[in-house]
Formats: sequence, C-alpha cells, structure tokens
Amino acid sequence: MRVVSTETAHLKARDTPAEGLRERKKRLMRQQLSDTATRMFVERGFAAVRVSEVAEVCGVSEKTVFNYFPTKESLVLDRLETTMADLRTGLADTRVPPVQAALQILDRELSGMTAWLSAQDDADQAAQAFRRFGDLIRATPSLRAYQSDMMDQLVSAATEILAARTGMRADDPEPQIAARAVLALWRVQAESLRKHLGSYEPAQVHEMVTAEVRRAARLIDTGLRSFASRTPDGGARGRGSDRSGREH
Repeated sequence: MRVVSTETAHLKARDTPAEGLRERKKRLMRQQLSDTATRMFVERGFAAVRVSEVAEVCGVSEKTVFNYFPTKESLVLDRLETTMADLRTGLADTRVPPVQAALQILDRELSGMTAWLSAQDDADQAAQAFRRFGDLIRATPSLRAYQSDMMDQLVSAATEILAARTGMRADDPEPQIAARAVLALWRVQAESLRKHLGSYEPAQVHEMVTAEVRRAARLIDTGLRSFASRTPDGGARGRGSDRSGREH
C-alpha cells in the first residue's frame, strides 16, 4: 500500500489556487518526494533510508531533494510548514477570534485526512498506515526533536501575532499563554485521531474528533476571548473594568 503524507491529505481538503505549469510541477515534485520518503521510512525505518535513496527512487539528484526540503526530517513532517502558513494567516485576521481561527485550520486538516481515507480501497489498511506514521515519529528521536522545534516555532509565531492583535509585547505573559493554549488543540486532535482511527468509518472519525477538539476549545475560549478584548494599552474594553479585566 502506498503511504501518503499528511501534507498530501491536507492539500486535498483545500481549494488549489490558480497556478502556472512551473508551480504545479514544483508542487507535485515536492509531494512525490515527501510521499516516497514517508513510505520508505515507514517500511524500513528512518535511520535505514538515506536521502540519496529517496532521490534515486524519484529519479532526481540528492541535491534536488534538499532544494525542496532543508533536512531529512522535513521530508516527513512537511505538513507543519503548511500549518505555520495557515496559522499566520488565520490568527492575523482580527475579525475572527483566535480559537475559531484555529478550529477552522484544524477542520481543514482533519477533512483532508478523512477524505483521503474515504477514497482508499481498504480503509483498514489506510488507517494502519497513519498509525505506522505516528509510530515512526514517536520511535525516532530526531523526528521528535524536529517536531518539537517546529511546535516551538508555531508557538513563537502565534505569540507574536496575538500580541500584535492586542497591542501587547510578545514577552508579555498573556500572549504567551494564549498561544500555547491555541496550539494545544493540535495535540488534542492528534490524540483523538489516534484513539478513533481504525475503529470507525472516516465520516464518523471526523465527527468524533471534531466533537472532542471543540470540547477542548470551549474550555479555553472564555479566557482567550477576554484576552482578545484587551485594548492596546493592556486594559480591558468596556466600562468599569480594570487592567485584569475584573469589573469594579
């Protein structure tokens, strides 16, 4: 069975923008490299496969692979780059509450995965492939380290954007904790997927995972709405409120 990267599944859930022939070729080559590498890593282990082998299977040079992916680890975790771009765009829209922006991104990612599952001839094998993908990351120290570093970068980017939305500094405690709360929803979705995948039909998985993510989101939404309502000088909007947001 062909193991597809989560980036590929994610792309299927989005409207592909108008692109020229060159851009399309680059996108497809990037997708082929990631899919091929993921399949080889899952089958043989991350350390057992050289980047040059991935390049050979894809009919390109090793240099070409590194033109698309700066590290071996990024071949596997390419989805995080897409998440970063989506997060920057979503959180920067001040018309949308931070939690709602995160939920929209998470739903697109989940829809891509479940749509891919639904399109497979053997849903059980497809679910097992996703499980093996997760097992690969957990079993590979360098992949765990890369994932952790990327999550730190996501938190840093979210902190800066959320601080800018309220006129605060990125080193203020409020945007720091707000960013971490928002990014924690990705962990909730990943754990929920792992729990339900393979036991239910893709549509049911989507429904159950969405419900659990939204439960977590409701828990943090009140606090983040209070944070988002702060004025540039750090105070809370509305008459009779002090800097902490408590009414006098």
